[in-house]
This record gives sequence, C-alpha cells and structure tokens, in this order.
Amino acid sequence: MTYNLTPHRFHIPVMGIAFTIDTPIKVAHYGITSALSIIEDNLIEMMRKHYYQENNETYVPIEKHEENYRVRRITDYLNLVNRNVQSKFEKLKSSAFEKGSEIVKYFEMLPEESGLKEKYHQFLQAHGEAKAELESFLRKHMSPGGIEVNIMTKVDKNNTGKSGEILPDGSDALGALKAYAKSDLENSAVIFSAGMNPRLFNYLENFREFDALGWGRFKKKVIIKVSDYRSALIQGKYLAKKGIWVSEFRIESGLNCGGHAFATQGYLLGPILEEFRSKKDELEQALFSLYNPAIQARGEEGFDKPHPVNITVQGGIGTAAEQQLLYGYYGVNGTGWGTPFLLCPEATTVDAGTLELLRKSKENDVVLSKASPLGVRFNYLKNTTAHEERQQRIDRGKPGSPCTEKYLVSNTEFTKEPICTASRKYQKLKLEQLAKAGLPEEEYQLQVDDLLSKECLCIGLSNSAGINYKVPIVEKLDAVTICPGPNIVNYSKEASLQEMTSHIYGRQELPVDPQRPHMFVKELQLYVEYLKEEIKNTFNPVPRDIKGWTGFCNNLLDGVSHYRKLAEQELIKKKEAFENGLNRWEAAVLEIKAGLESR
Repeated sequence: MTYNLTPHRFHIPVMGIAFTIDTPIKVAHYGITSALSIIEDNLIEMMRKHYYQENNETYVPIEKHEENYRVRRITDYLNLVNRNVQSKFEKLKSSAFEKGSEIVKYFEMLPEESGLKEKYHQFLQAHGEAKAELESFLRKHMSPGGIEVNIMTKVDKNNTGKSGEILPDGSDALGALKAYAKSDLENSAVIFSAGMNPRLFNYLENFREFDALGWGRFKKKVIIKVSDYRSALIQGKYLAKKGIWVSEFRIESGLNCGGHAFATQGYLLGPILEEFRSKKDELEQALFSLYNPAIQARGEEGFDKPHPVNITVQGGIGTAAEQQLLYGYYGVNGTGWGTPFLLCPEATTVDAGTLELLRKSKENDVVLSKASPLGVRFNYLKNTTAHEERQQRIDRGKPGSPCTEKYLVSNTEFTKEPICTASRKYQKLKLEQLAKAGLPEEEYQLQVDDLLSKECLCIGLSNSAGINYKVPIVEKLDAVTICPGPNIVNYSKEASLQEMTSHIYGRQELPVDPQRPHMFVKELQLYVEYLKEEIKNTFNPVPRDIKGWTGFCNNLLDGVSHYRKLAEQELIKKKEAFENGLNRWEAAVLEIKAGLESR
C-alpha cells in the first residue's frame, strides 16, 4: 500500500482571483491540494506585502517601473507561499498527538479509506513500543497538499516596454507561465483553463521544469481543464508532439460551475465521463505514441509505457453520495469541491459582507450572466457591492467602469488598441452606435441590457482579499464581484475546515437544502434553461440555428437515457426524486424539440 501520495482525493479549484489567492497557505499543510490564479500581479504584490509582514520578514516592493516586474512579483509570491506551507507543515508534523493538536486535525480529516487513516486508527488503539513505532510511521509518511496555479488561457494581452514596443514573450499568460516555471514549487501543477492558446502551449517547450524526472515523476505537472473527451485528445496531442505530458485532464460541468461557464452543445457531464471511462487507455496510448518519439528526438531516453493520466471532475458536486458515484462508477481519480468552500473561511478569502450574501442566497440570486467582458457566460451572484455600484453608474447616466488593470482588454471595434467592453470608453461608444442602428425595440433593448451588464472583473474579483487584509488593490475602488456556482444556494451555514471535509467524505453532512436536486439533474435543468434563452434571444433564426438547437435537444435526450440506466442499476441515492427530475426536464426538452420541428 502506498502512503505518500496526495493525502486527499479532492482538491479546491481556483475561484475568482482573490478567493483562493492564499488558499494553499491555509490548507496545504493539512494535505489538501488547492489552486490559485496568478494573472493579477497587483493583487499578488498586495499579498506579498501582507505575508512578508505577517512573517516578520522584510518586504521589498517590486515596482512597476522595474524590469520584468510582473514575472518577479509572481515568482516571489509563489516562493513565499511555498515557504509558508513548508513551515506550517513541519510545525504540524512535529506537534504532539493530543486532542485538538494540528497533527490530530490532519489525520482526523483524512478519508476513511486512506491507508494512513487506517494506520492512525491502529495507532490510537496501540500501546507501548507498538504505539511508538506507529507514531514514527505516521510522521514519516505525512505529506502536504499540492500547490497548483491556474492560467486562464484567454487572458493573454500583449504588454509593452517603456518605448511602446511589444515585449517578446511578455504577454500576460506567457509571463505567468515563466514566473511559475522559475518558482521553487514542487509537488505542483499548472492548470490551463478556457481552451487552447497555441502561443502559450508553444512557449511550454522552453522550460525543462515540466520534463519527467522518471516514469510518472514530475517536479511540475501540466493539467488541462476540458469540457469533453475530444478537447482532451486535441490539446493532449498538441502538447505530446512537443514532448510535454499532460498528467491530468480536469473535466468541468459546462454550466453547473462557478465563474466562466463554457456551455457544451448539450453534452451532459455523465455521458462525457462515460466516454473518458471507456477510452482512458486509448487516450493514454494516443498521447504516448506522440510523446515518446518527441522526447527521444531531443536526446532524452524514452519510456516503456505511458505516464499515468488522471481524470478528475468538478462542477456542482454537493454530497458524499454524488462523489462516490463519480469515483465508483466513472472511475475518476479525484474531484473538485469549489463553491461550498466559499462558506469556509479557514480555506478561502471572502470578505464578511459577501460571505453573508452567499450564506443567504436563494435560487434566483445566482444567474448565468453576461457580466464578463470576455463575452463568455458567467455565473454571478446578484446584489453584491459591485452589482450595486454598476447600477448606480447606469442610473447616473455614466455606465461602465474605470479600466485600471486592463487584463480583459480585447475589443477593437472602435479603437486601434484593444479596450475592455466593461469600460466607460467602450460603453459610451457602443451605446451611441446602438442608438443609431435602427434596431427593433426588443432587439435594441436586449443589446443594451447585455452591454450594461458587463462588469469590471479584474478589480471586482480581487477586492475581497484587499478588504480582508485591509490593503486596497486600487484606491477608492473596493466593490466586490463573486462568481459561485448554482450549488451555493443549497448551503446556508458557515463551516469549519473539519466540518467541510467530514461533509465531503460522508462522515457528518452539513445542513443542505432537502429539495436540492442531484448534480446531474441540476445540470440538465441549467442546459434546458440556457437553450430556451438562446432560442428566445435569436430574433431571425436561420435553418442552421434550428438544426443546431435540434442537435442540442438530441444530446440532452441522450444524457437523460444515460442517467436512466444509472438509476436502473441502483447507482443513485434518492432514486425517486432523481427520476422525477429527469422526467420533468425531459418533457421540457421534448416540448422545445417539437416547437423547433414545427417551424
């Protein structure tokens, strides 16, 4: 039995920008893996200052006028996080086995099926020399959780030098990757989310830090967040040809997730996982057939078999029974629990006001919005301070935000240089254009509403840390945006880290709304509602639209059939409620499809 693998099978995904910016410092010494975003270097500089001062170390600012400042900020912060984690872990590891101690908390939180947990239970029952031997064994085989970093591939604007020239390899995403590669993190991974960025993937070739140290051994691993098997195969092959192994494909629900939501064409999570389950060996071999020749071509020794590929899943998981289905039937290697951890201050960084909004949130408070300037749908909590601030600007006749960070600048509709669609400049120009366009009133109002819903995410998703640590990111801009998944409305209790892990492993459930639908049924509902909205808001559909929507319906119906088979095999807890949910939303899909066929 192996004991020194990652102690927990779940991870805490990246959430927003600030909400998990220091989560590894909070949880990694307990063996829990988590991810942080490394794009926003102003937030990172603020966090450097906070933790240097908390550690009683000398803080030396890295100023914007300094050469290579952005890479240096990120690298130094990651090294600082790593030092904090290692220090806390060593302190925990040497603490006494007594009630309430950190080392006891570490072992109590482990899953019951863990080999280390079994040894811990033996230790509790042992006496004398046997107890001493078991104590030594436990201390030796403890390990911290991994420190993962997330790079959203679409956030990749070019940056310029003092004379205005574009910096080579100095774009946002490339700079973040370089900073991570230069850091001293080990037992770590970089996560690429939001699709393939060839420039970024090509840049990976420059760093030997991602090379295998031996079979299945990497100092720094590559993880790709994907929506389906085809995406995994395409991106995995692209990197394999460059001699880069993808150690994990992290599947996320298209709509039942926090933050940006990348809807599939009606492909539901269950059938997607089924395809990974049936084709995992095929995937490994396809990647290996390209990877092995690539590393041999650059003079390295090849391997006899593929490195392991982990398949993990996240998005809407809410009960131990759902997690067990994912492990037991689909055979996933791990799960991501994000949104529920927003109500766990021991793990995430959420300011008190926003935490209370989350705790009190109801079904209609989380919406699939168009708030993101990237033009991607965005799960969003209403009535936050950022929501109120945006509305106040609209009411004053001055919509749009000041654009100070410029990470999401992408639009060149009116300007030579890209600007952000949430900015005052863009919204003023776009409103003037729409006013002259002569659109039908309903279409005009929809476009105006979509435009005015755009929000400054760079600041909004960063400010929670600034409020908590009493250091503003940008002076006089302190409104908070938060982007939980729809699952947040089922939780109303602030939880400790131990309570949350006990809930995840089914030892003691947190109070959850008894009417909460199964994660698969909820995702089906979200897709039906999404499709209805798409159809409603398409004013002059063409045959291609009708064909696409019909295919969408067929994919949803295939998903329902898959889920019915799960229920027939007695794999679903609360089977009656599950089947009732399937029946309800299947009827809605059939109604939509009939309407399309009658056009």
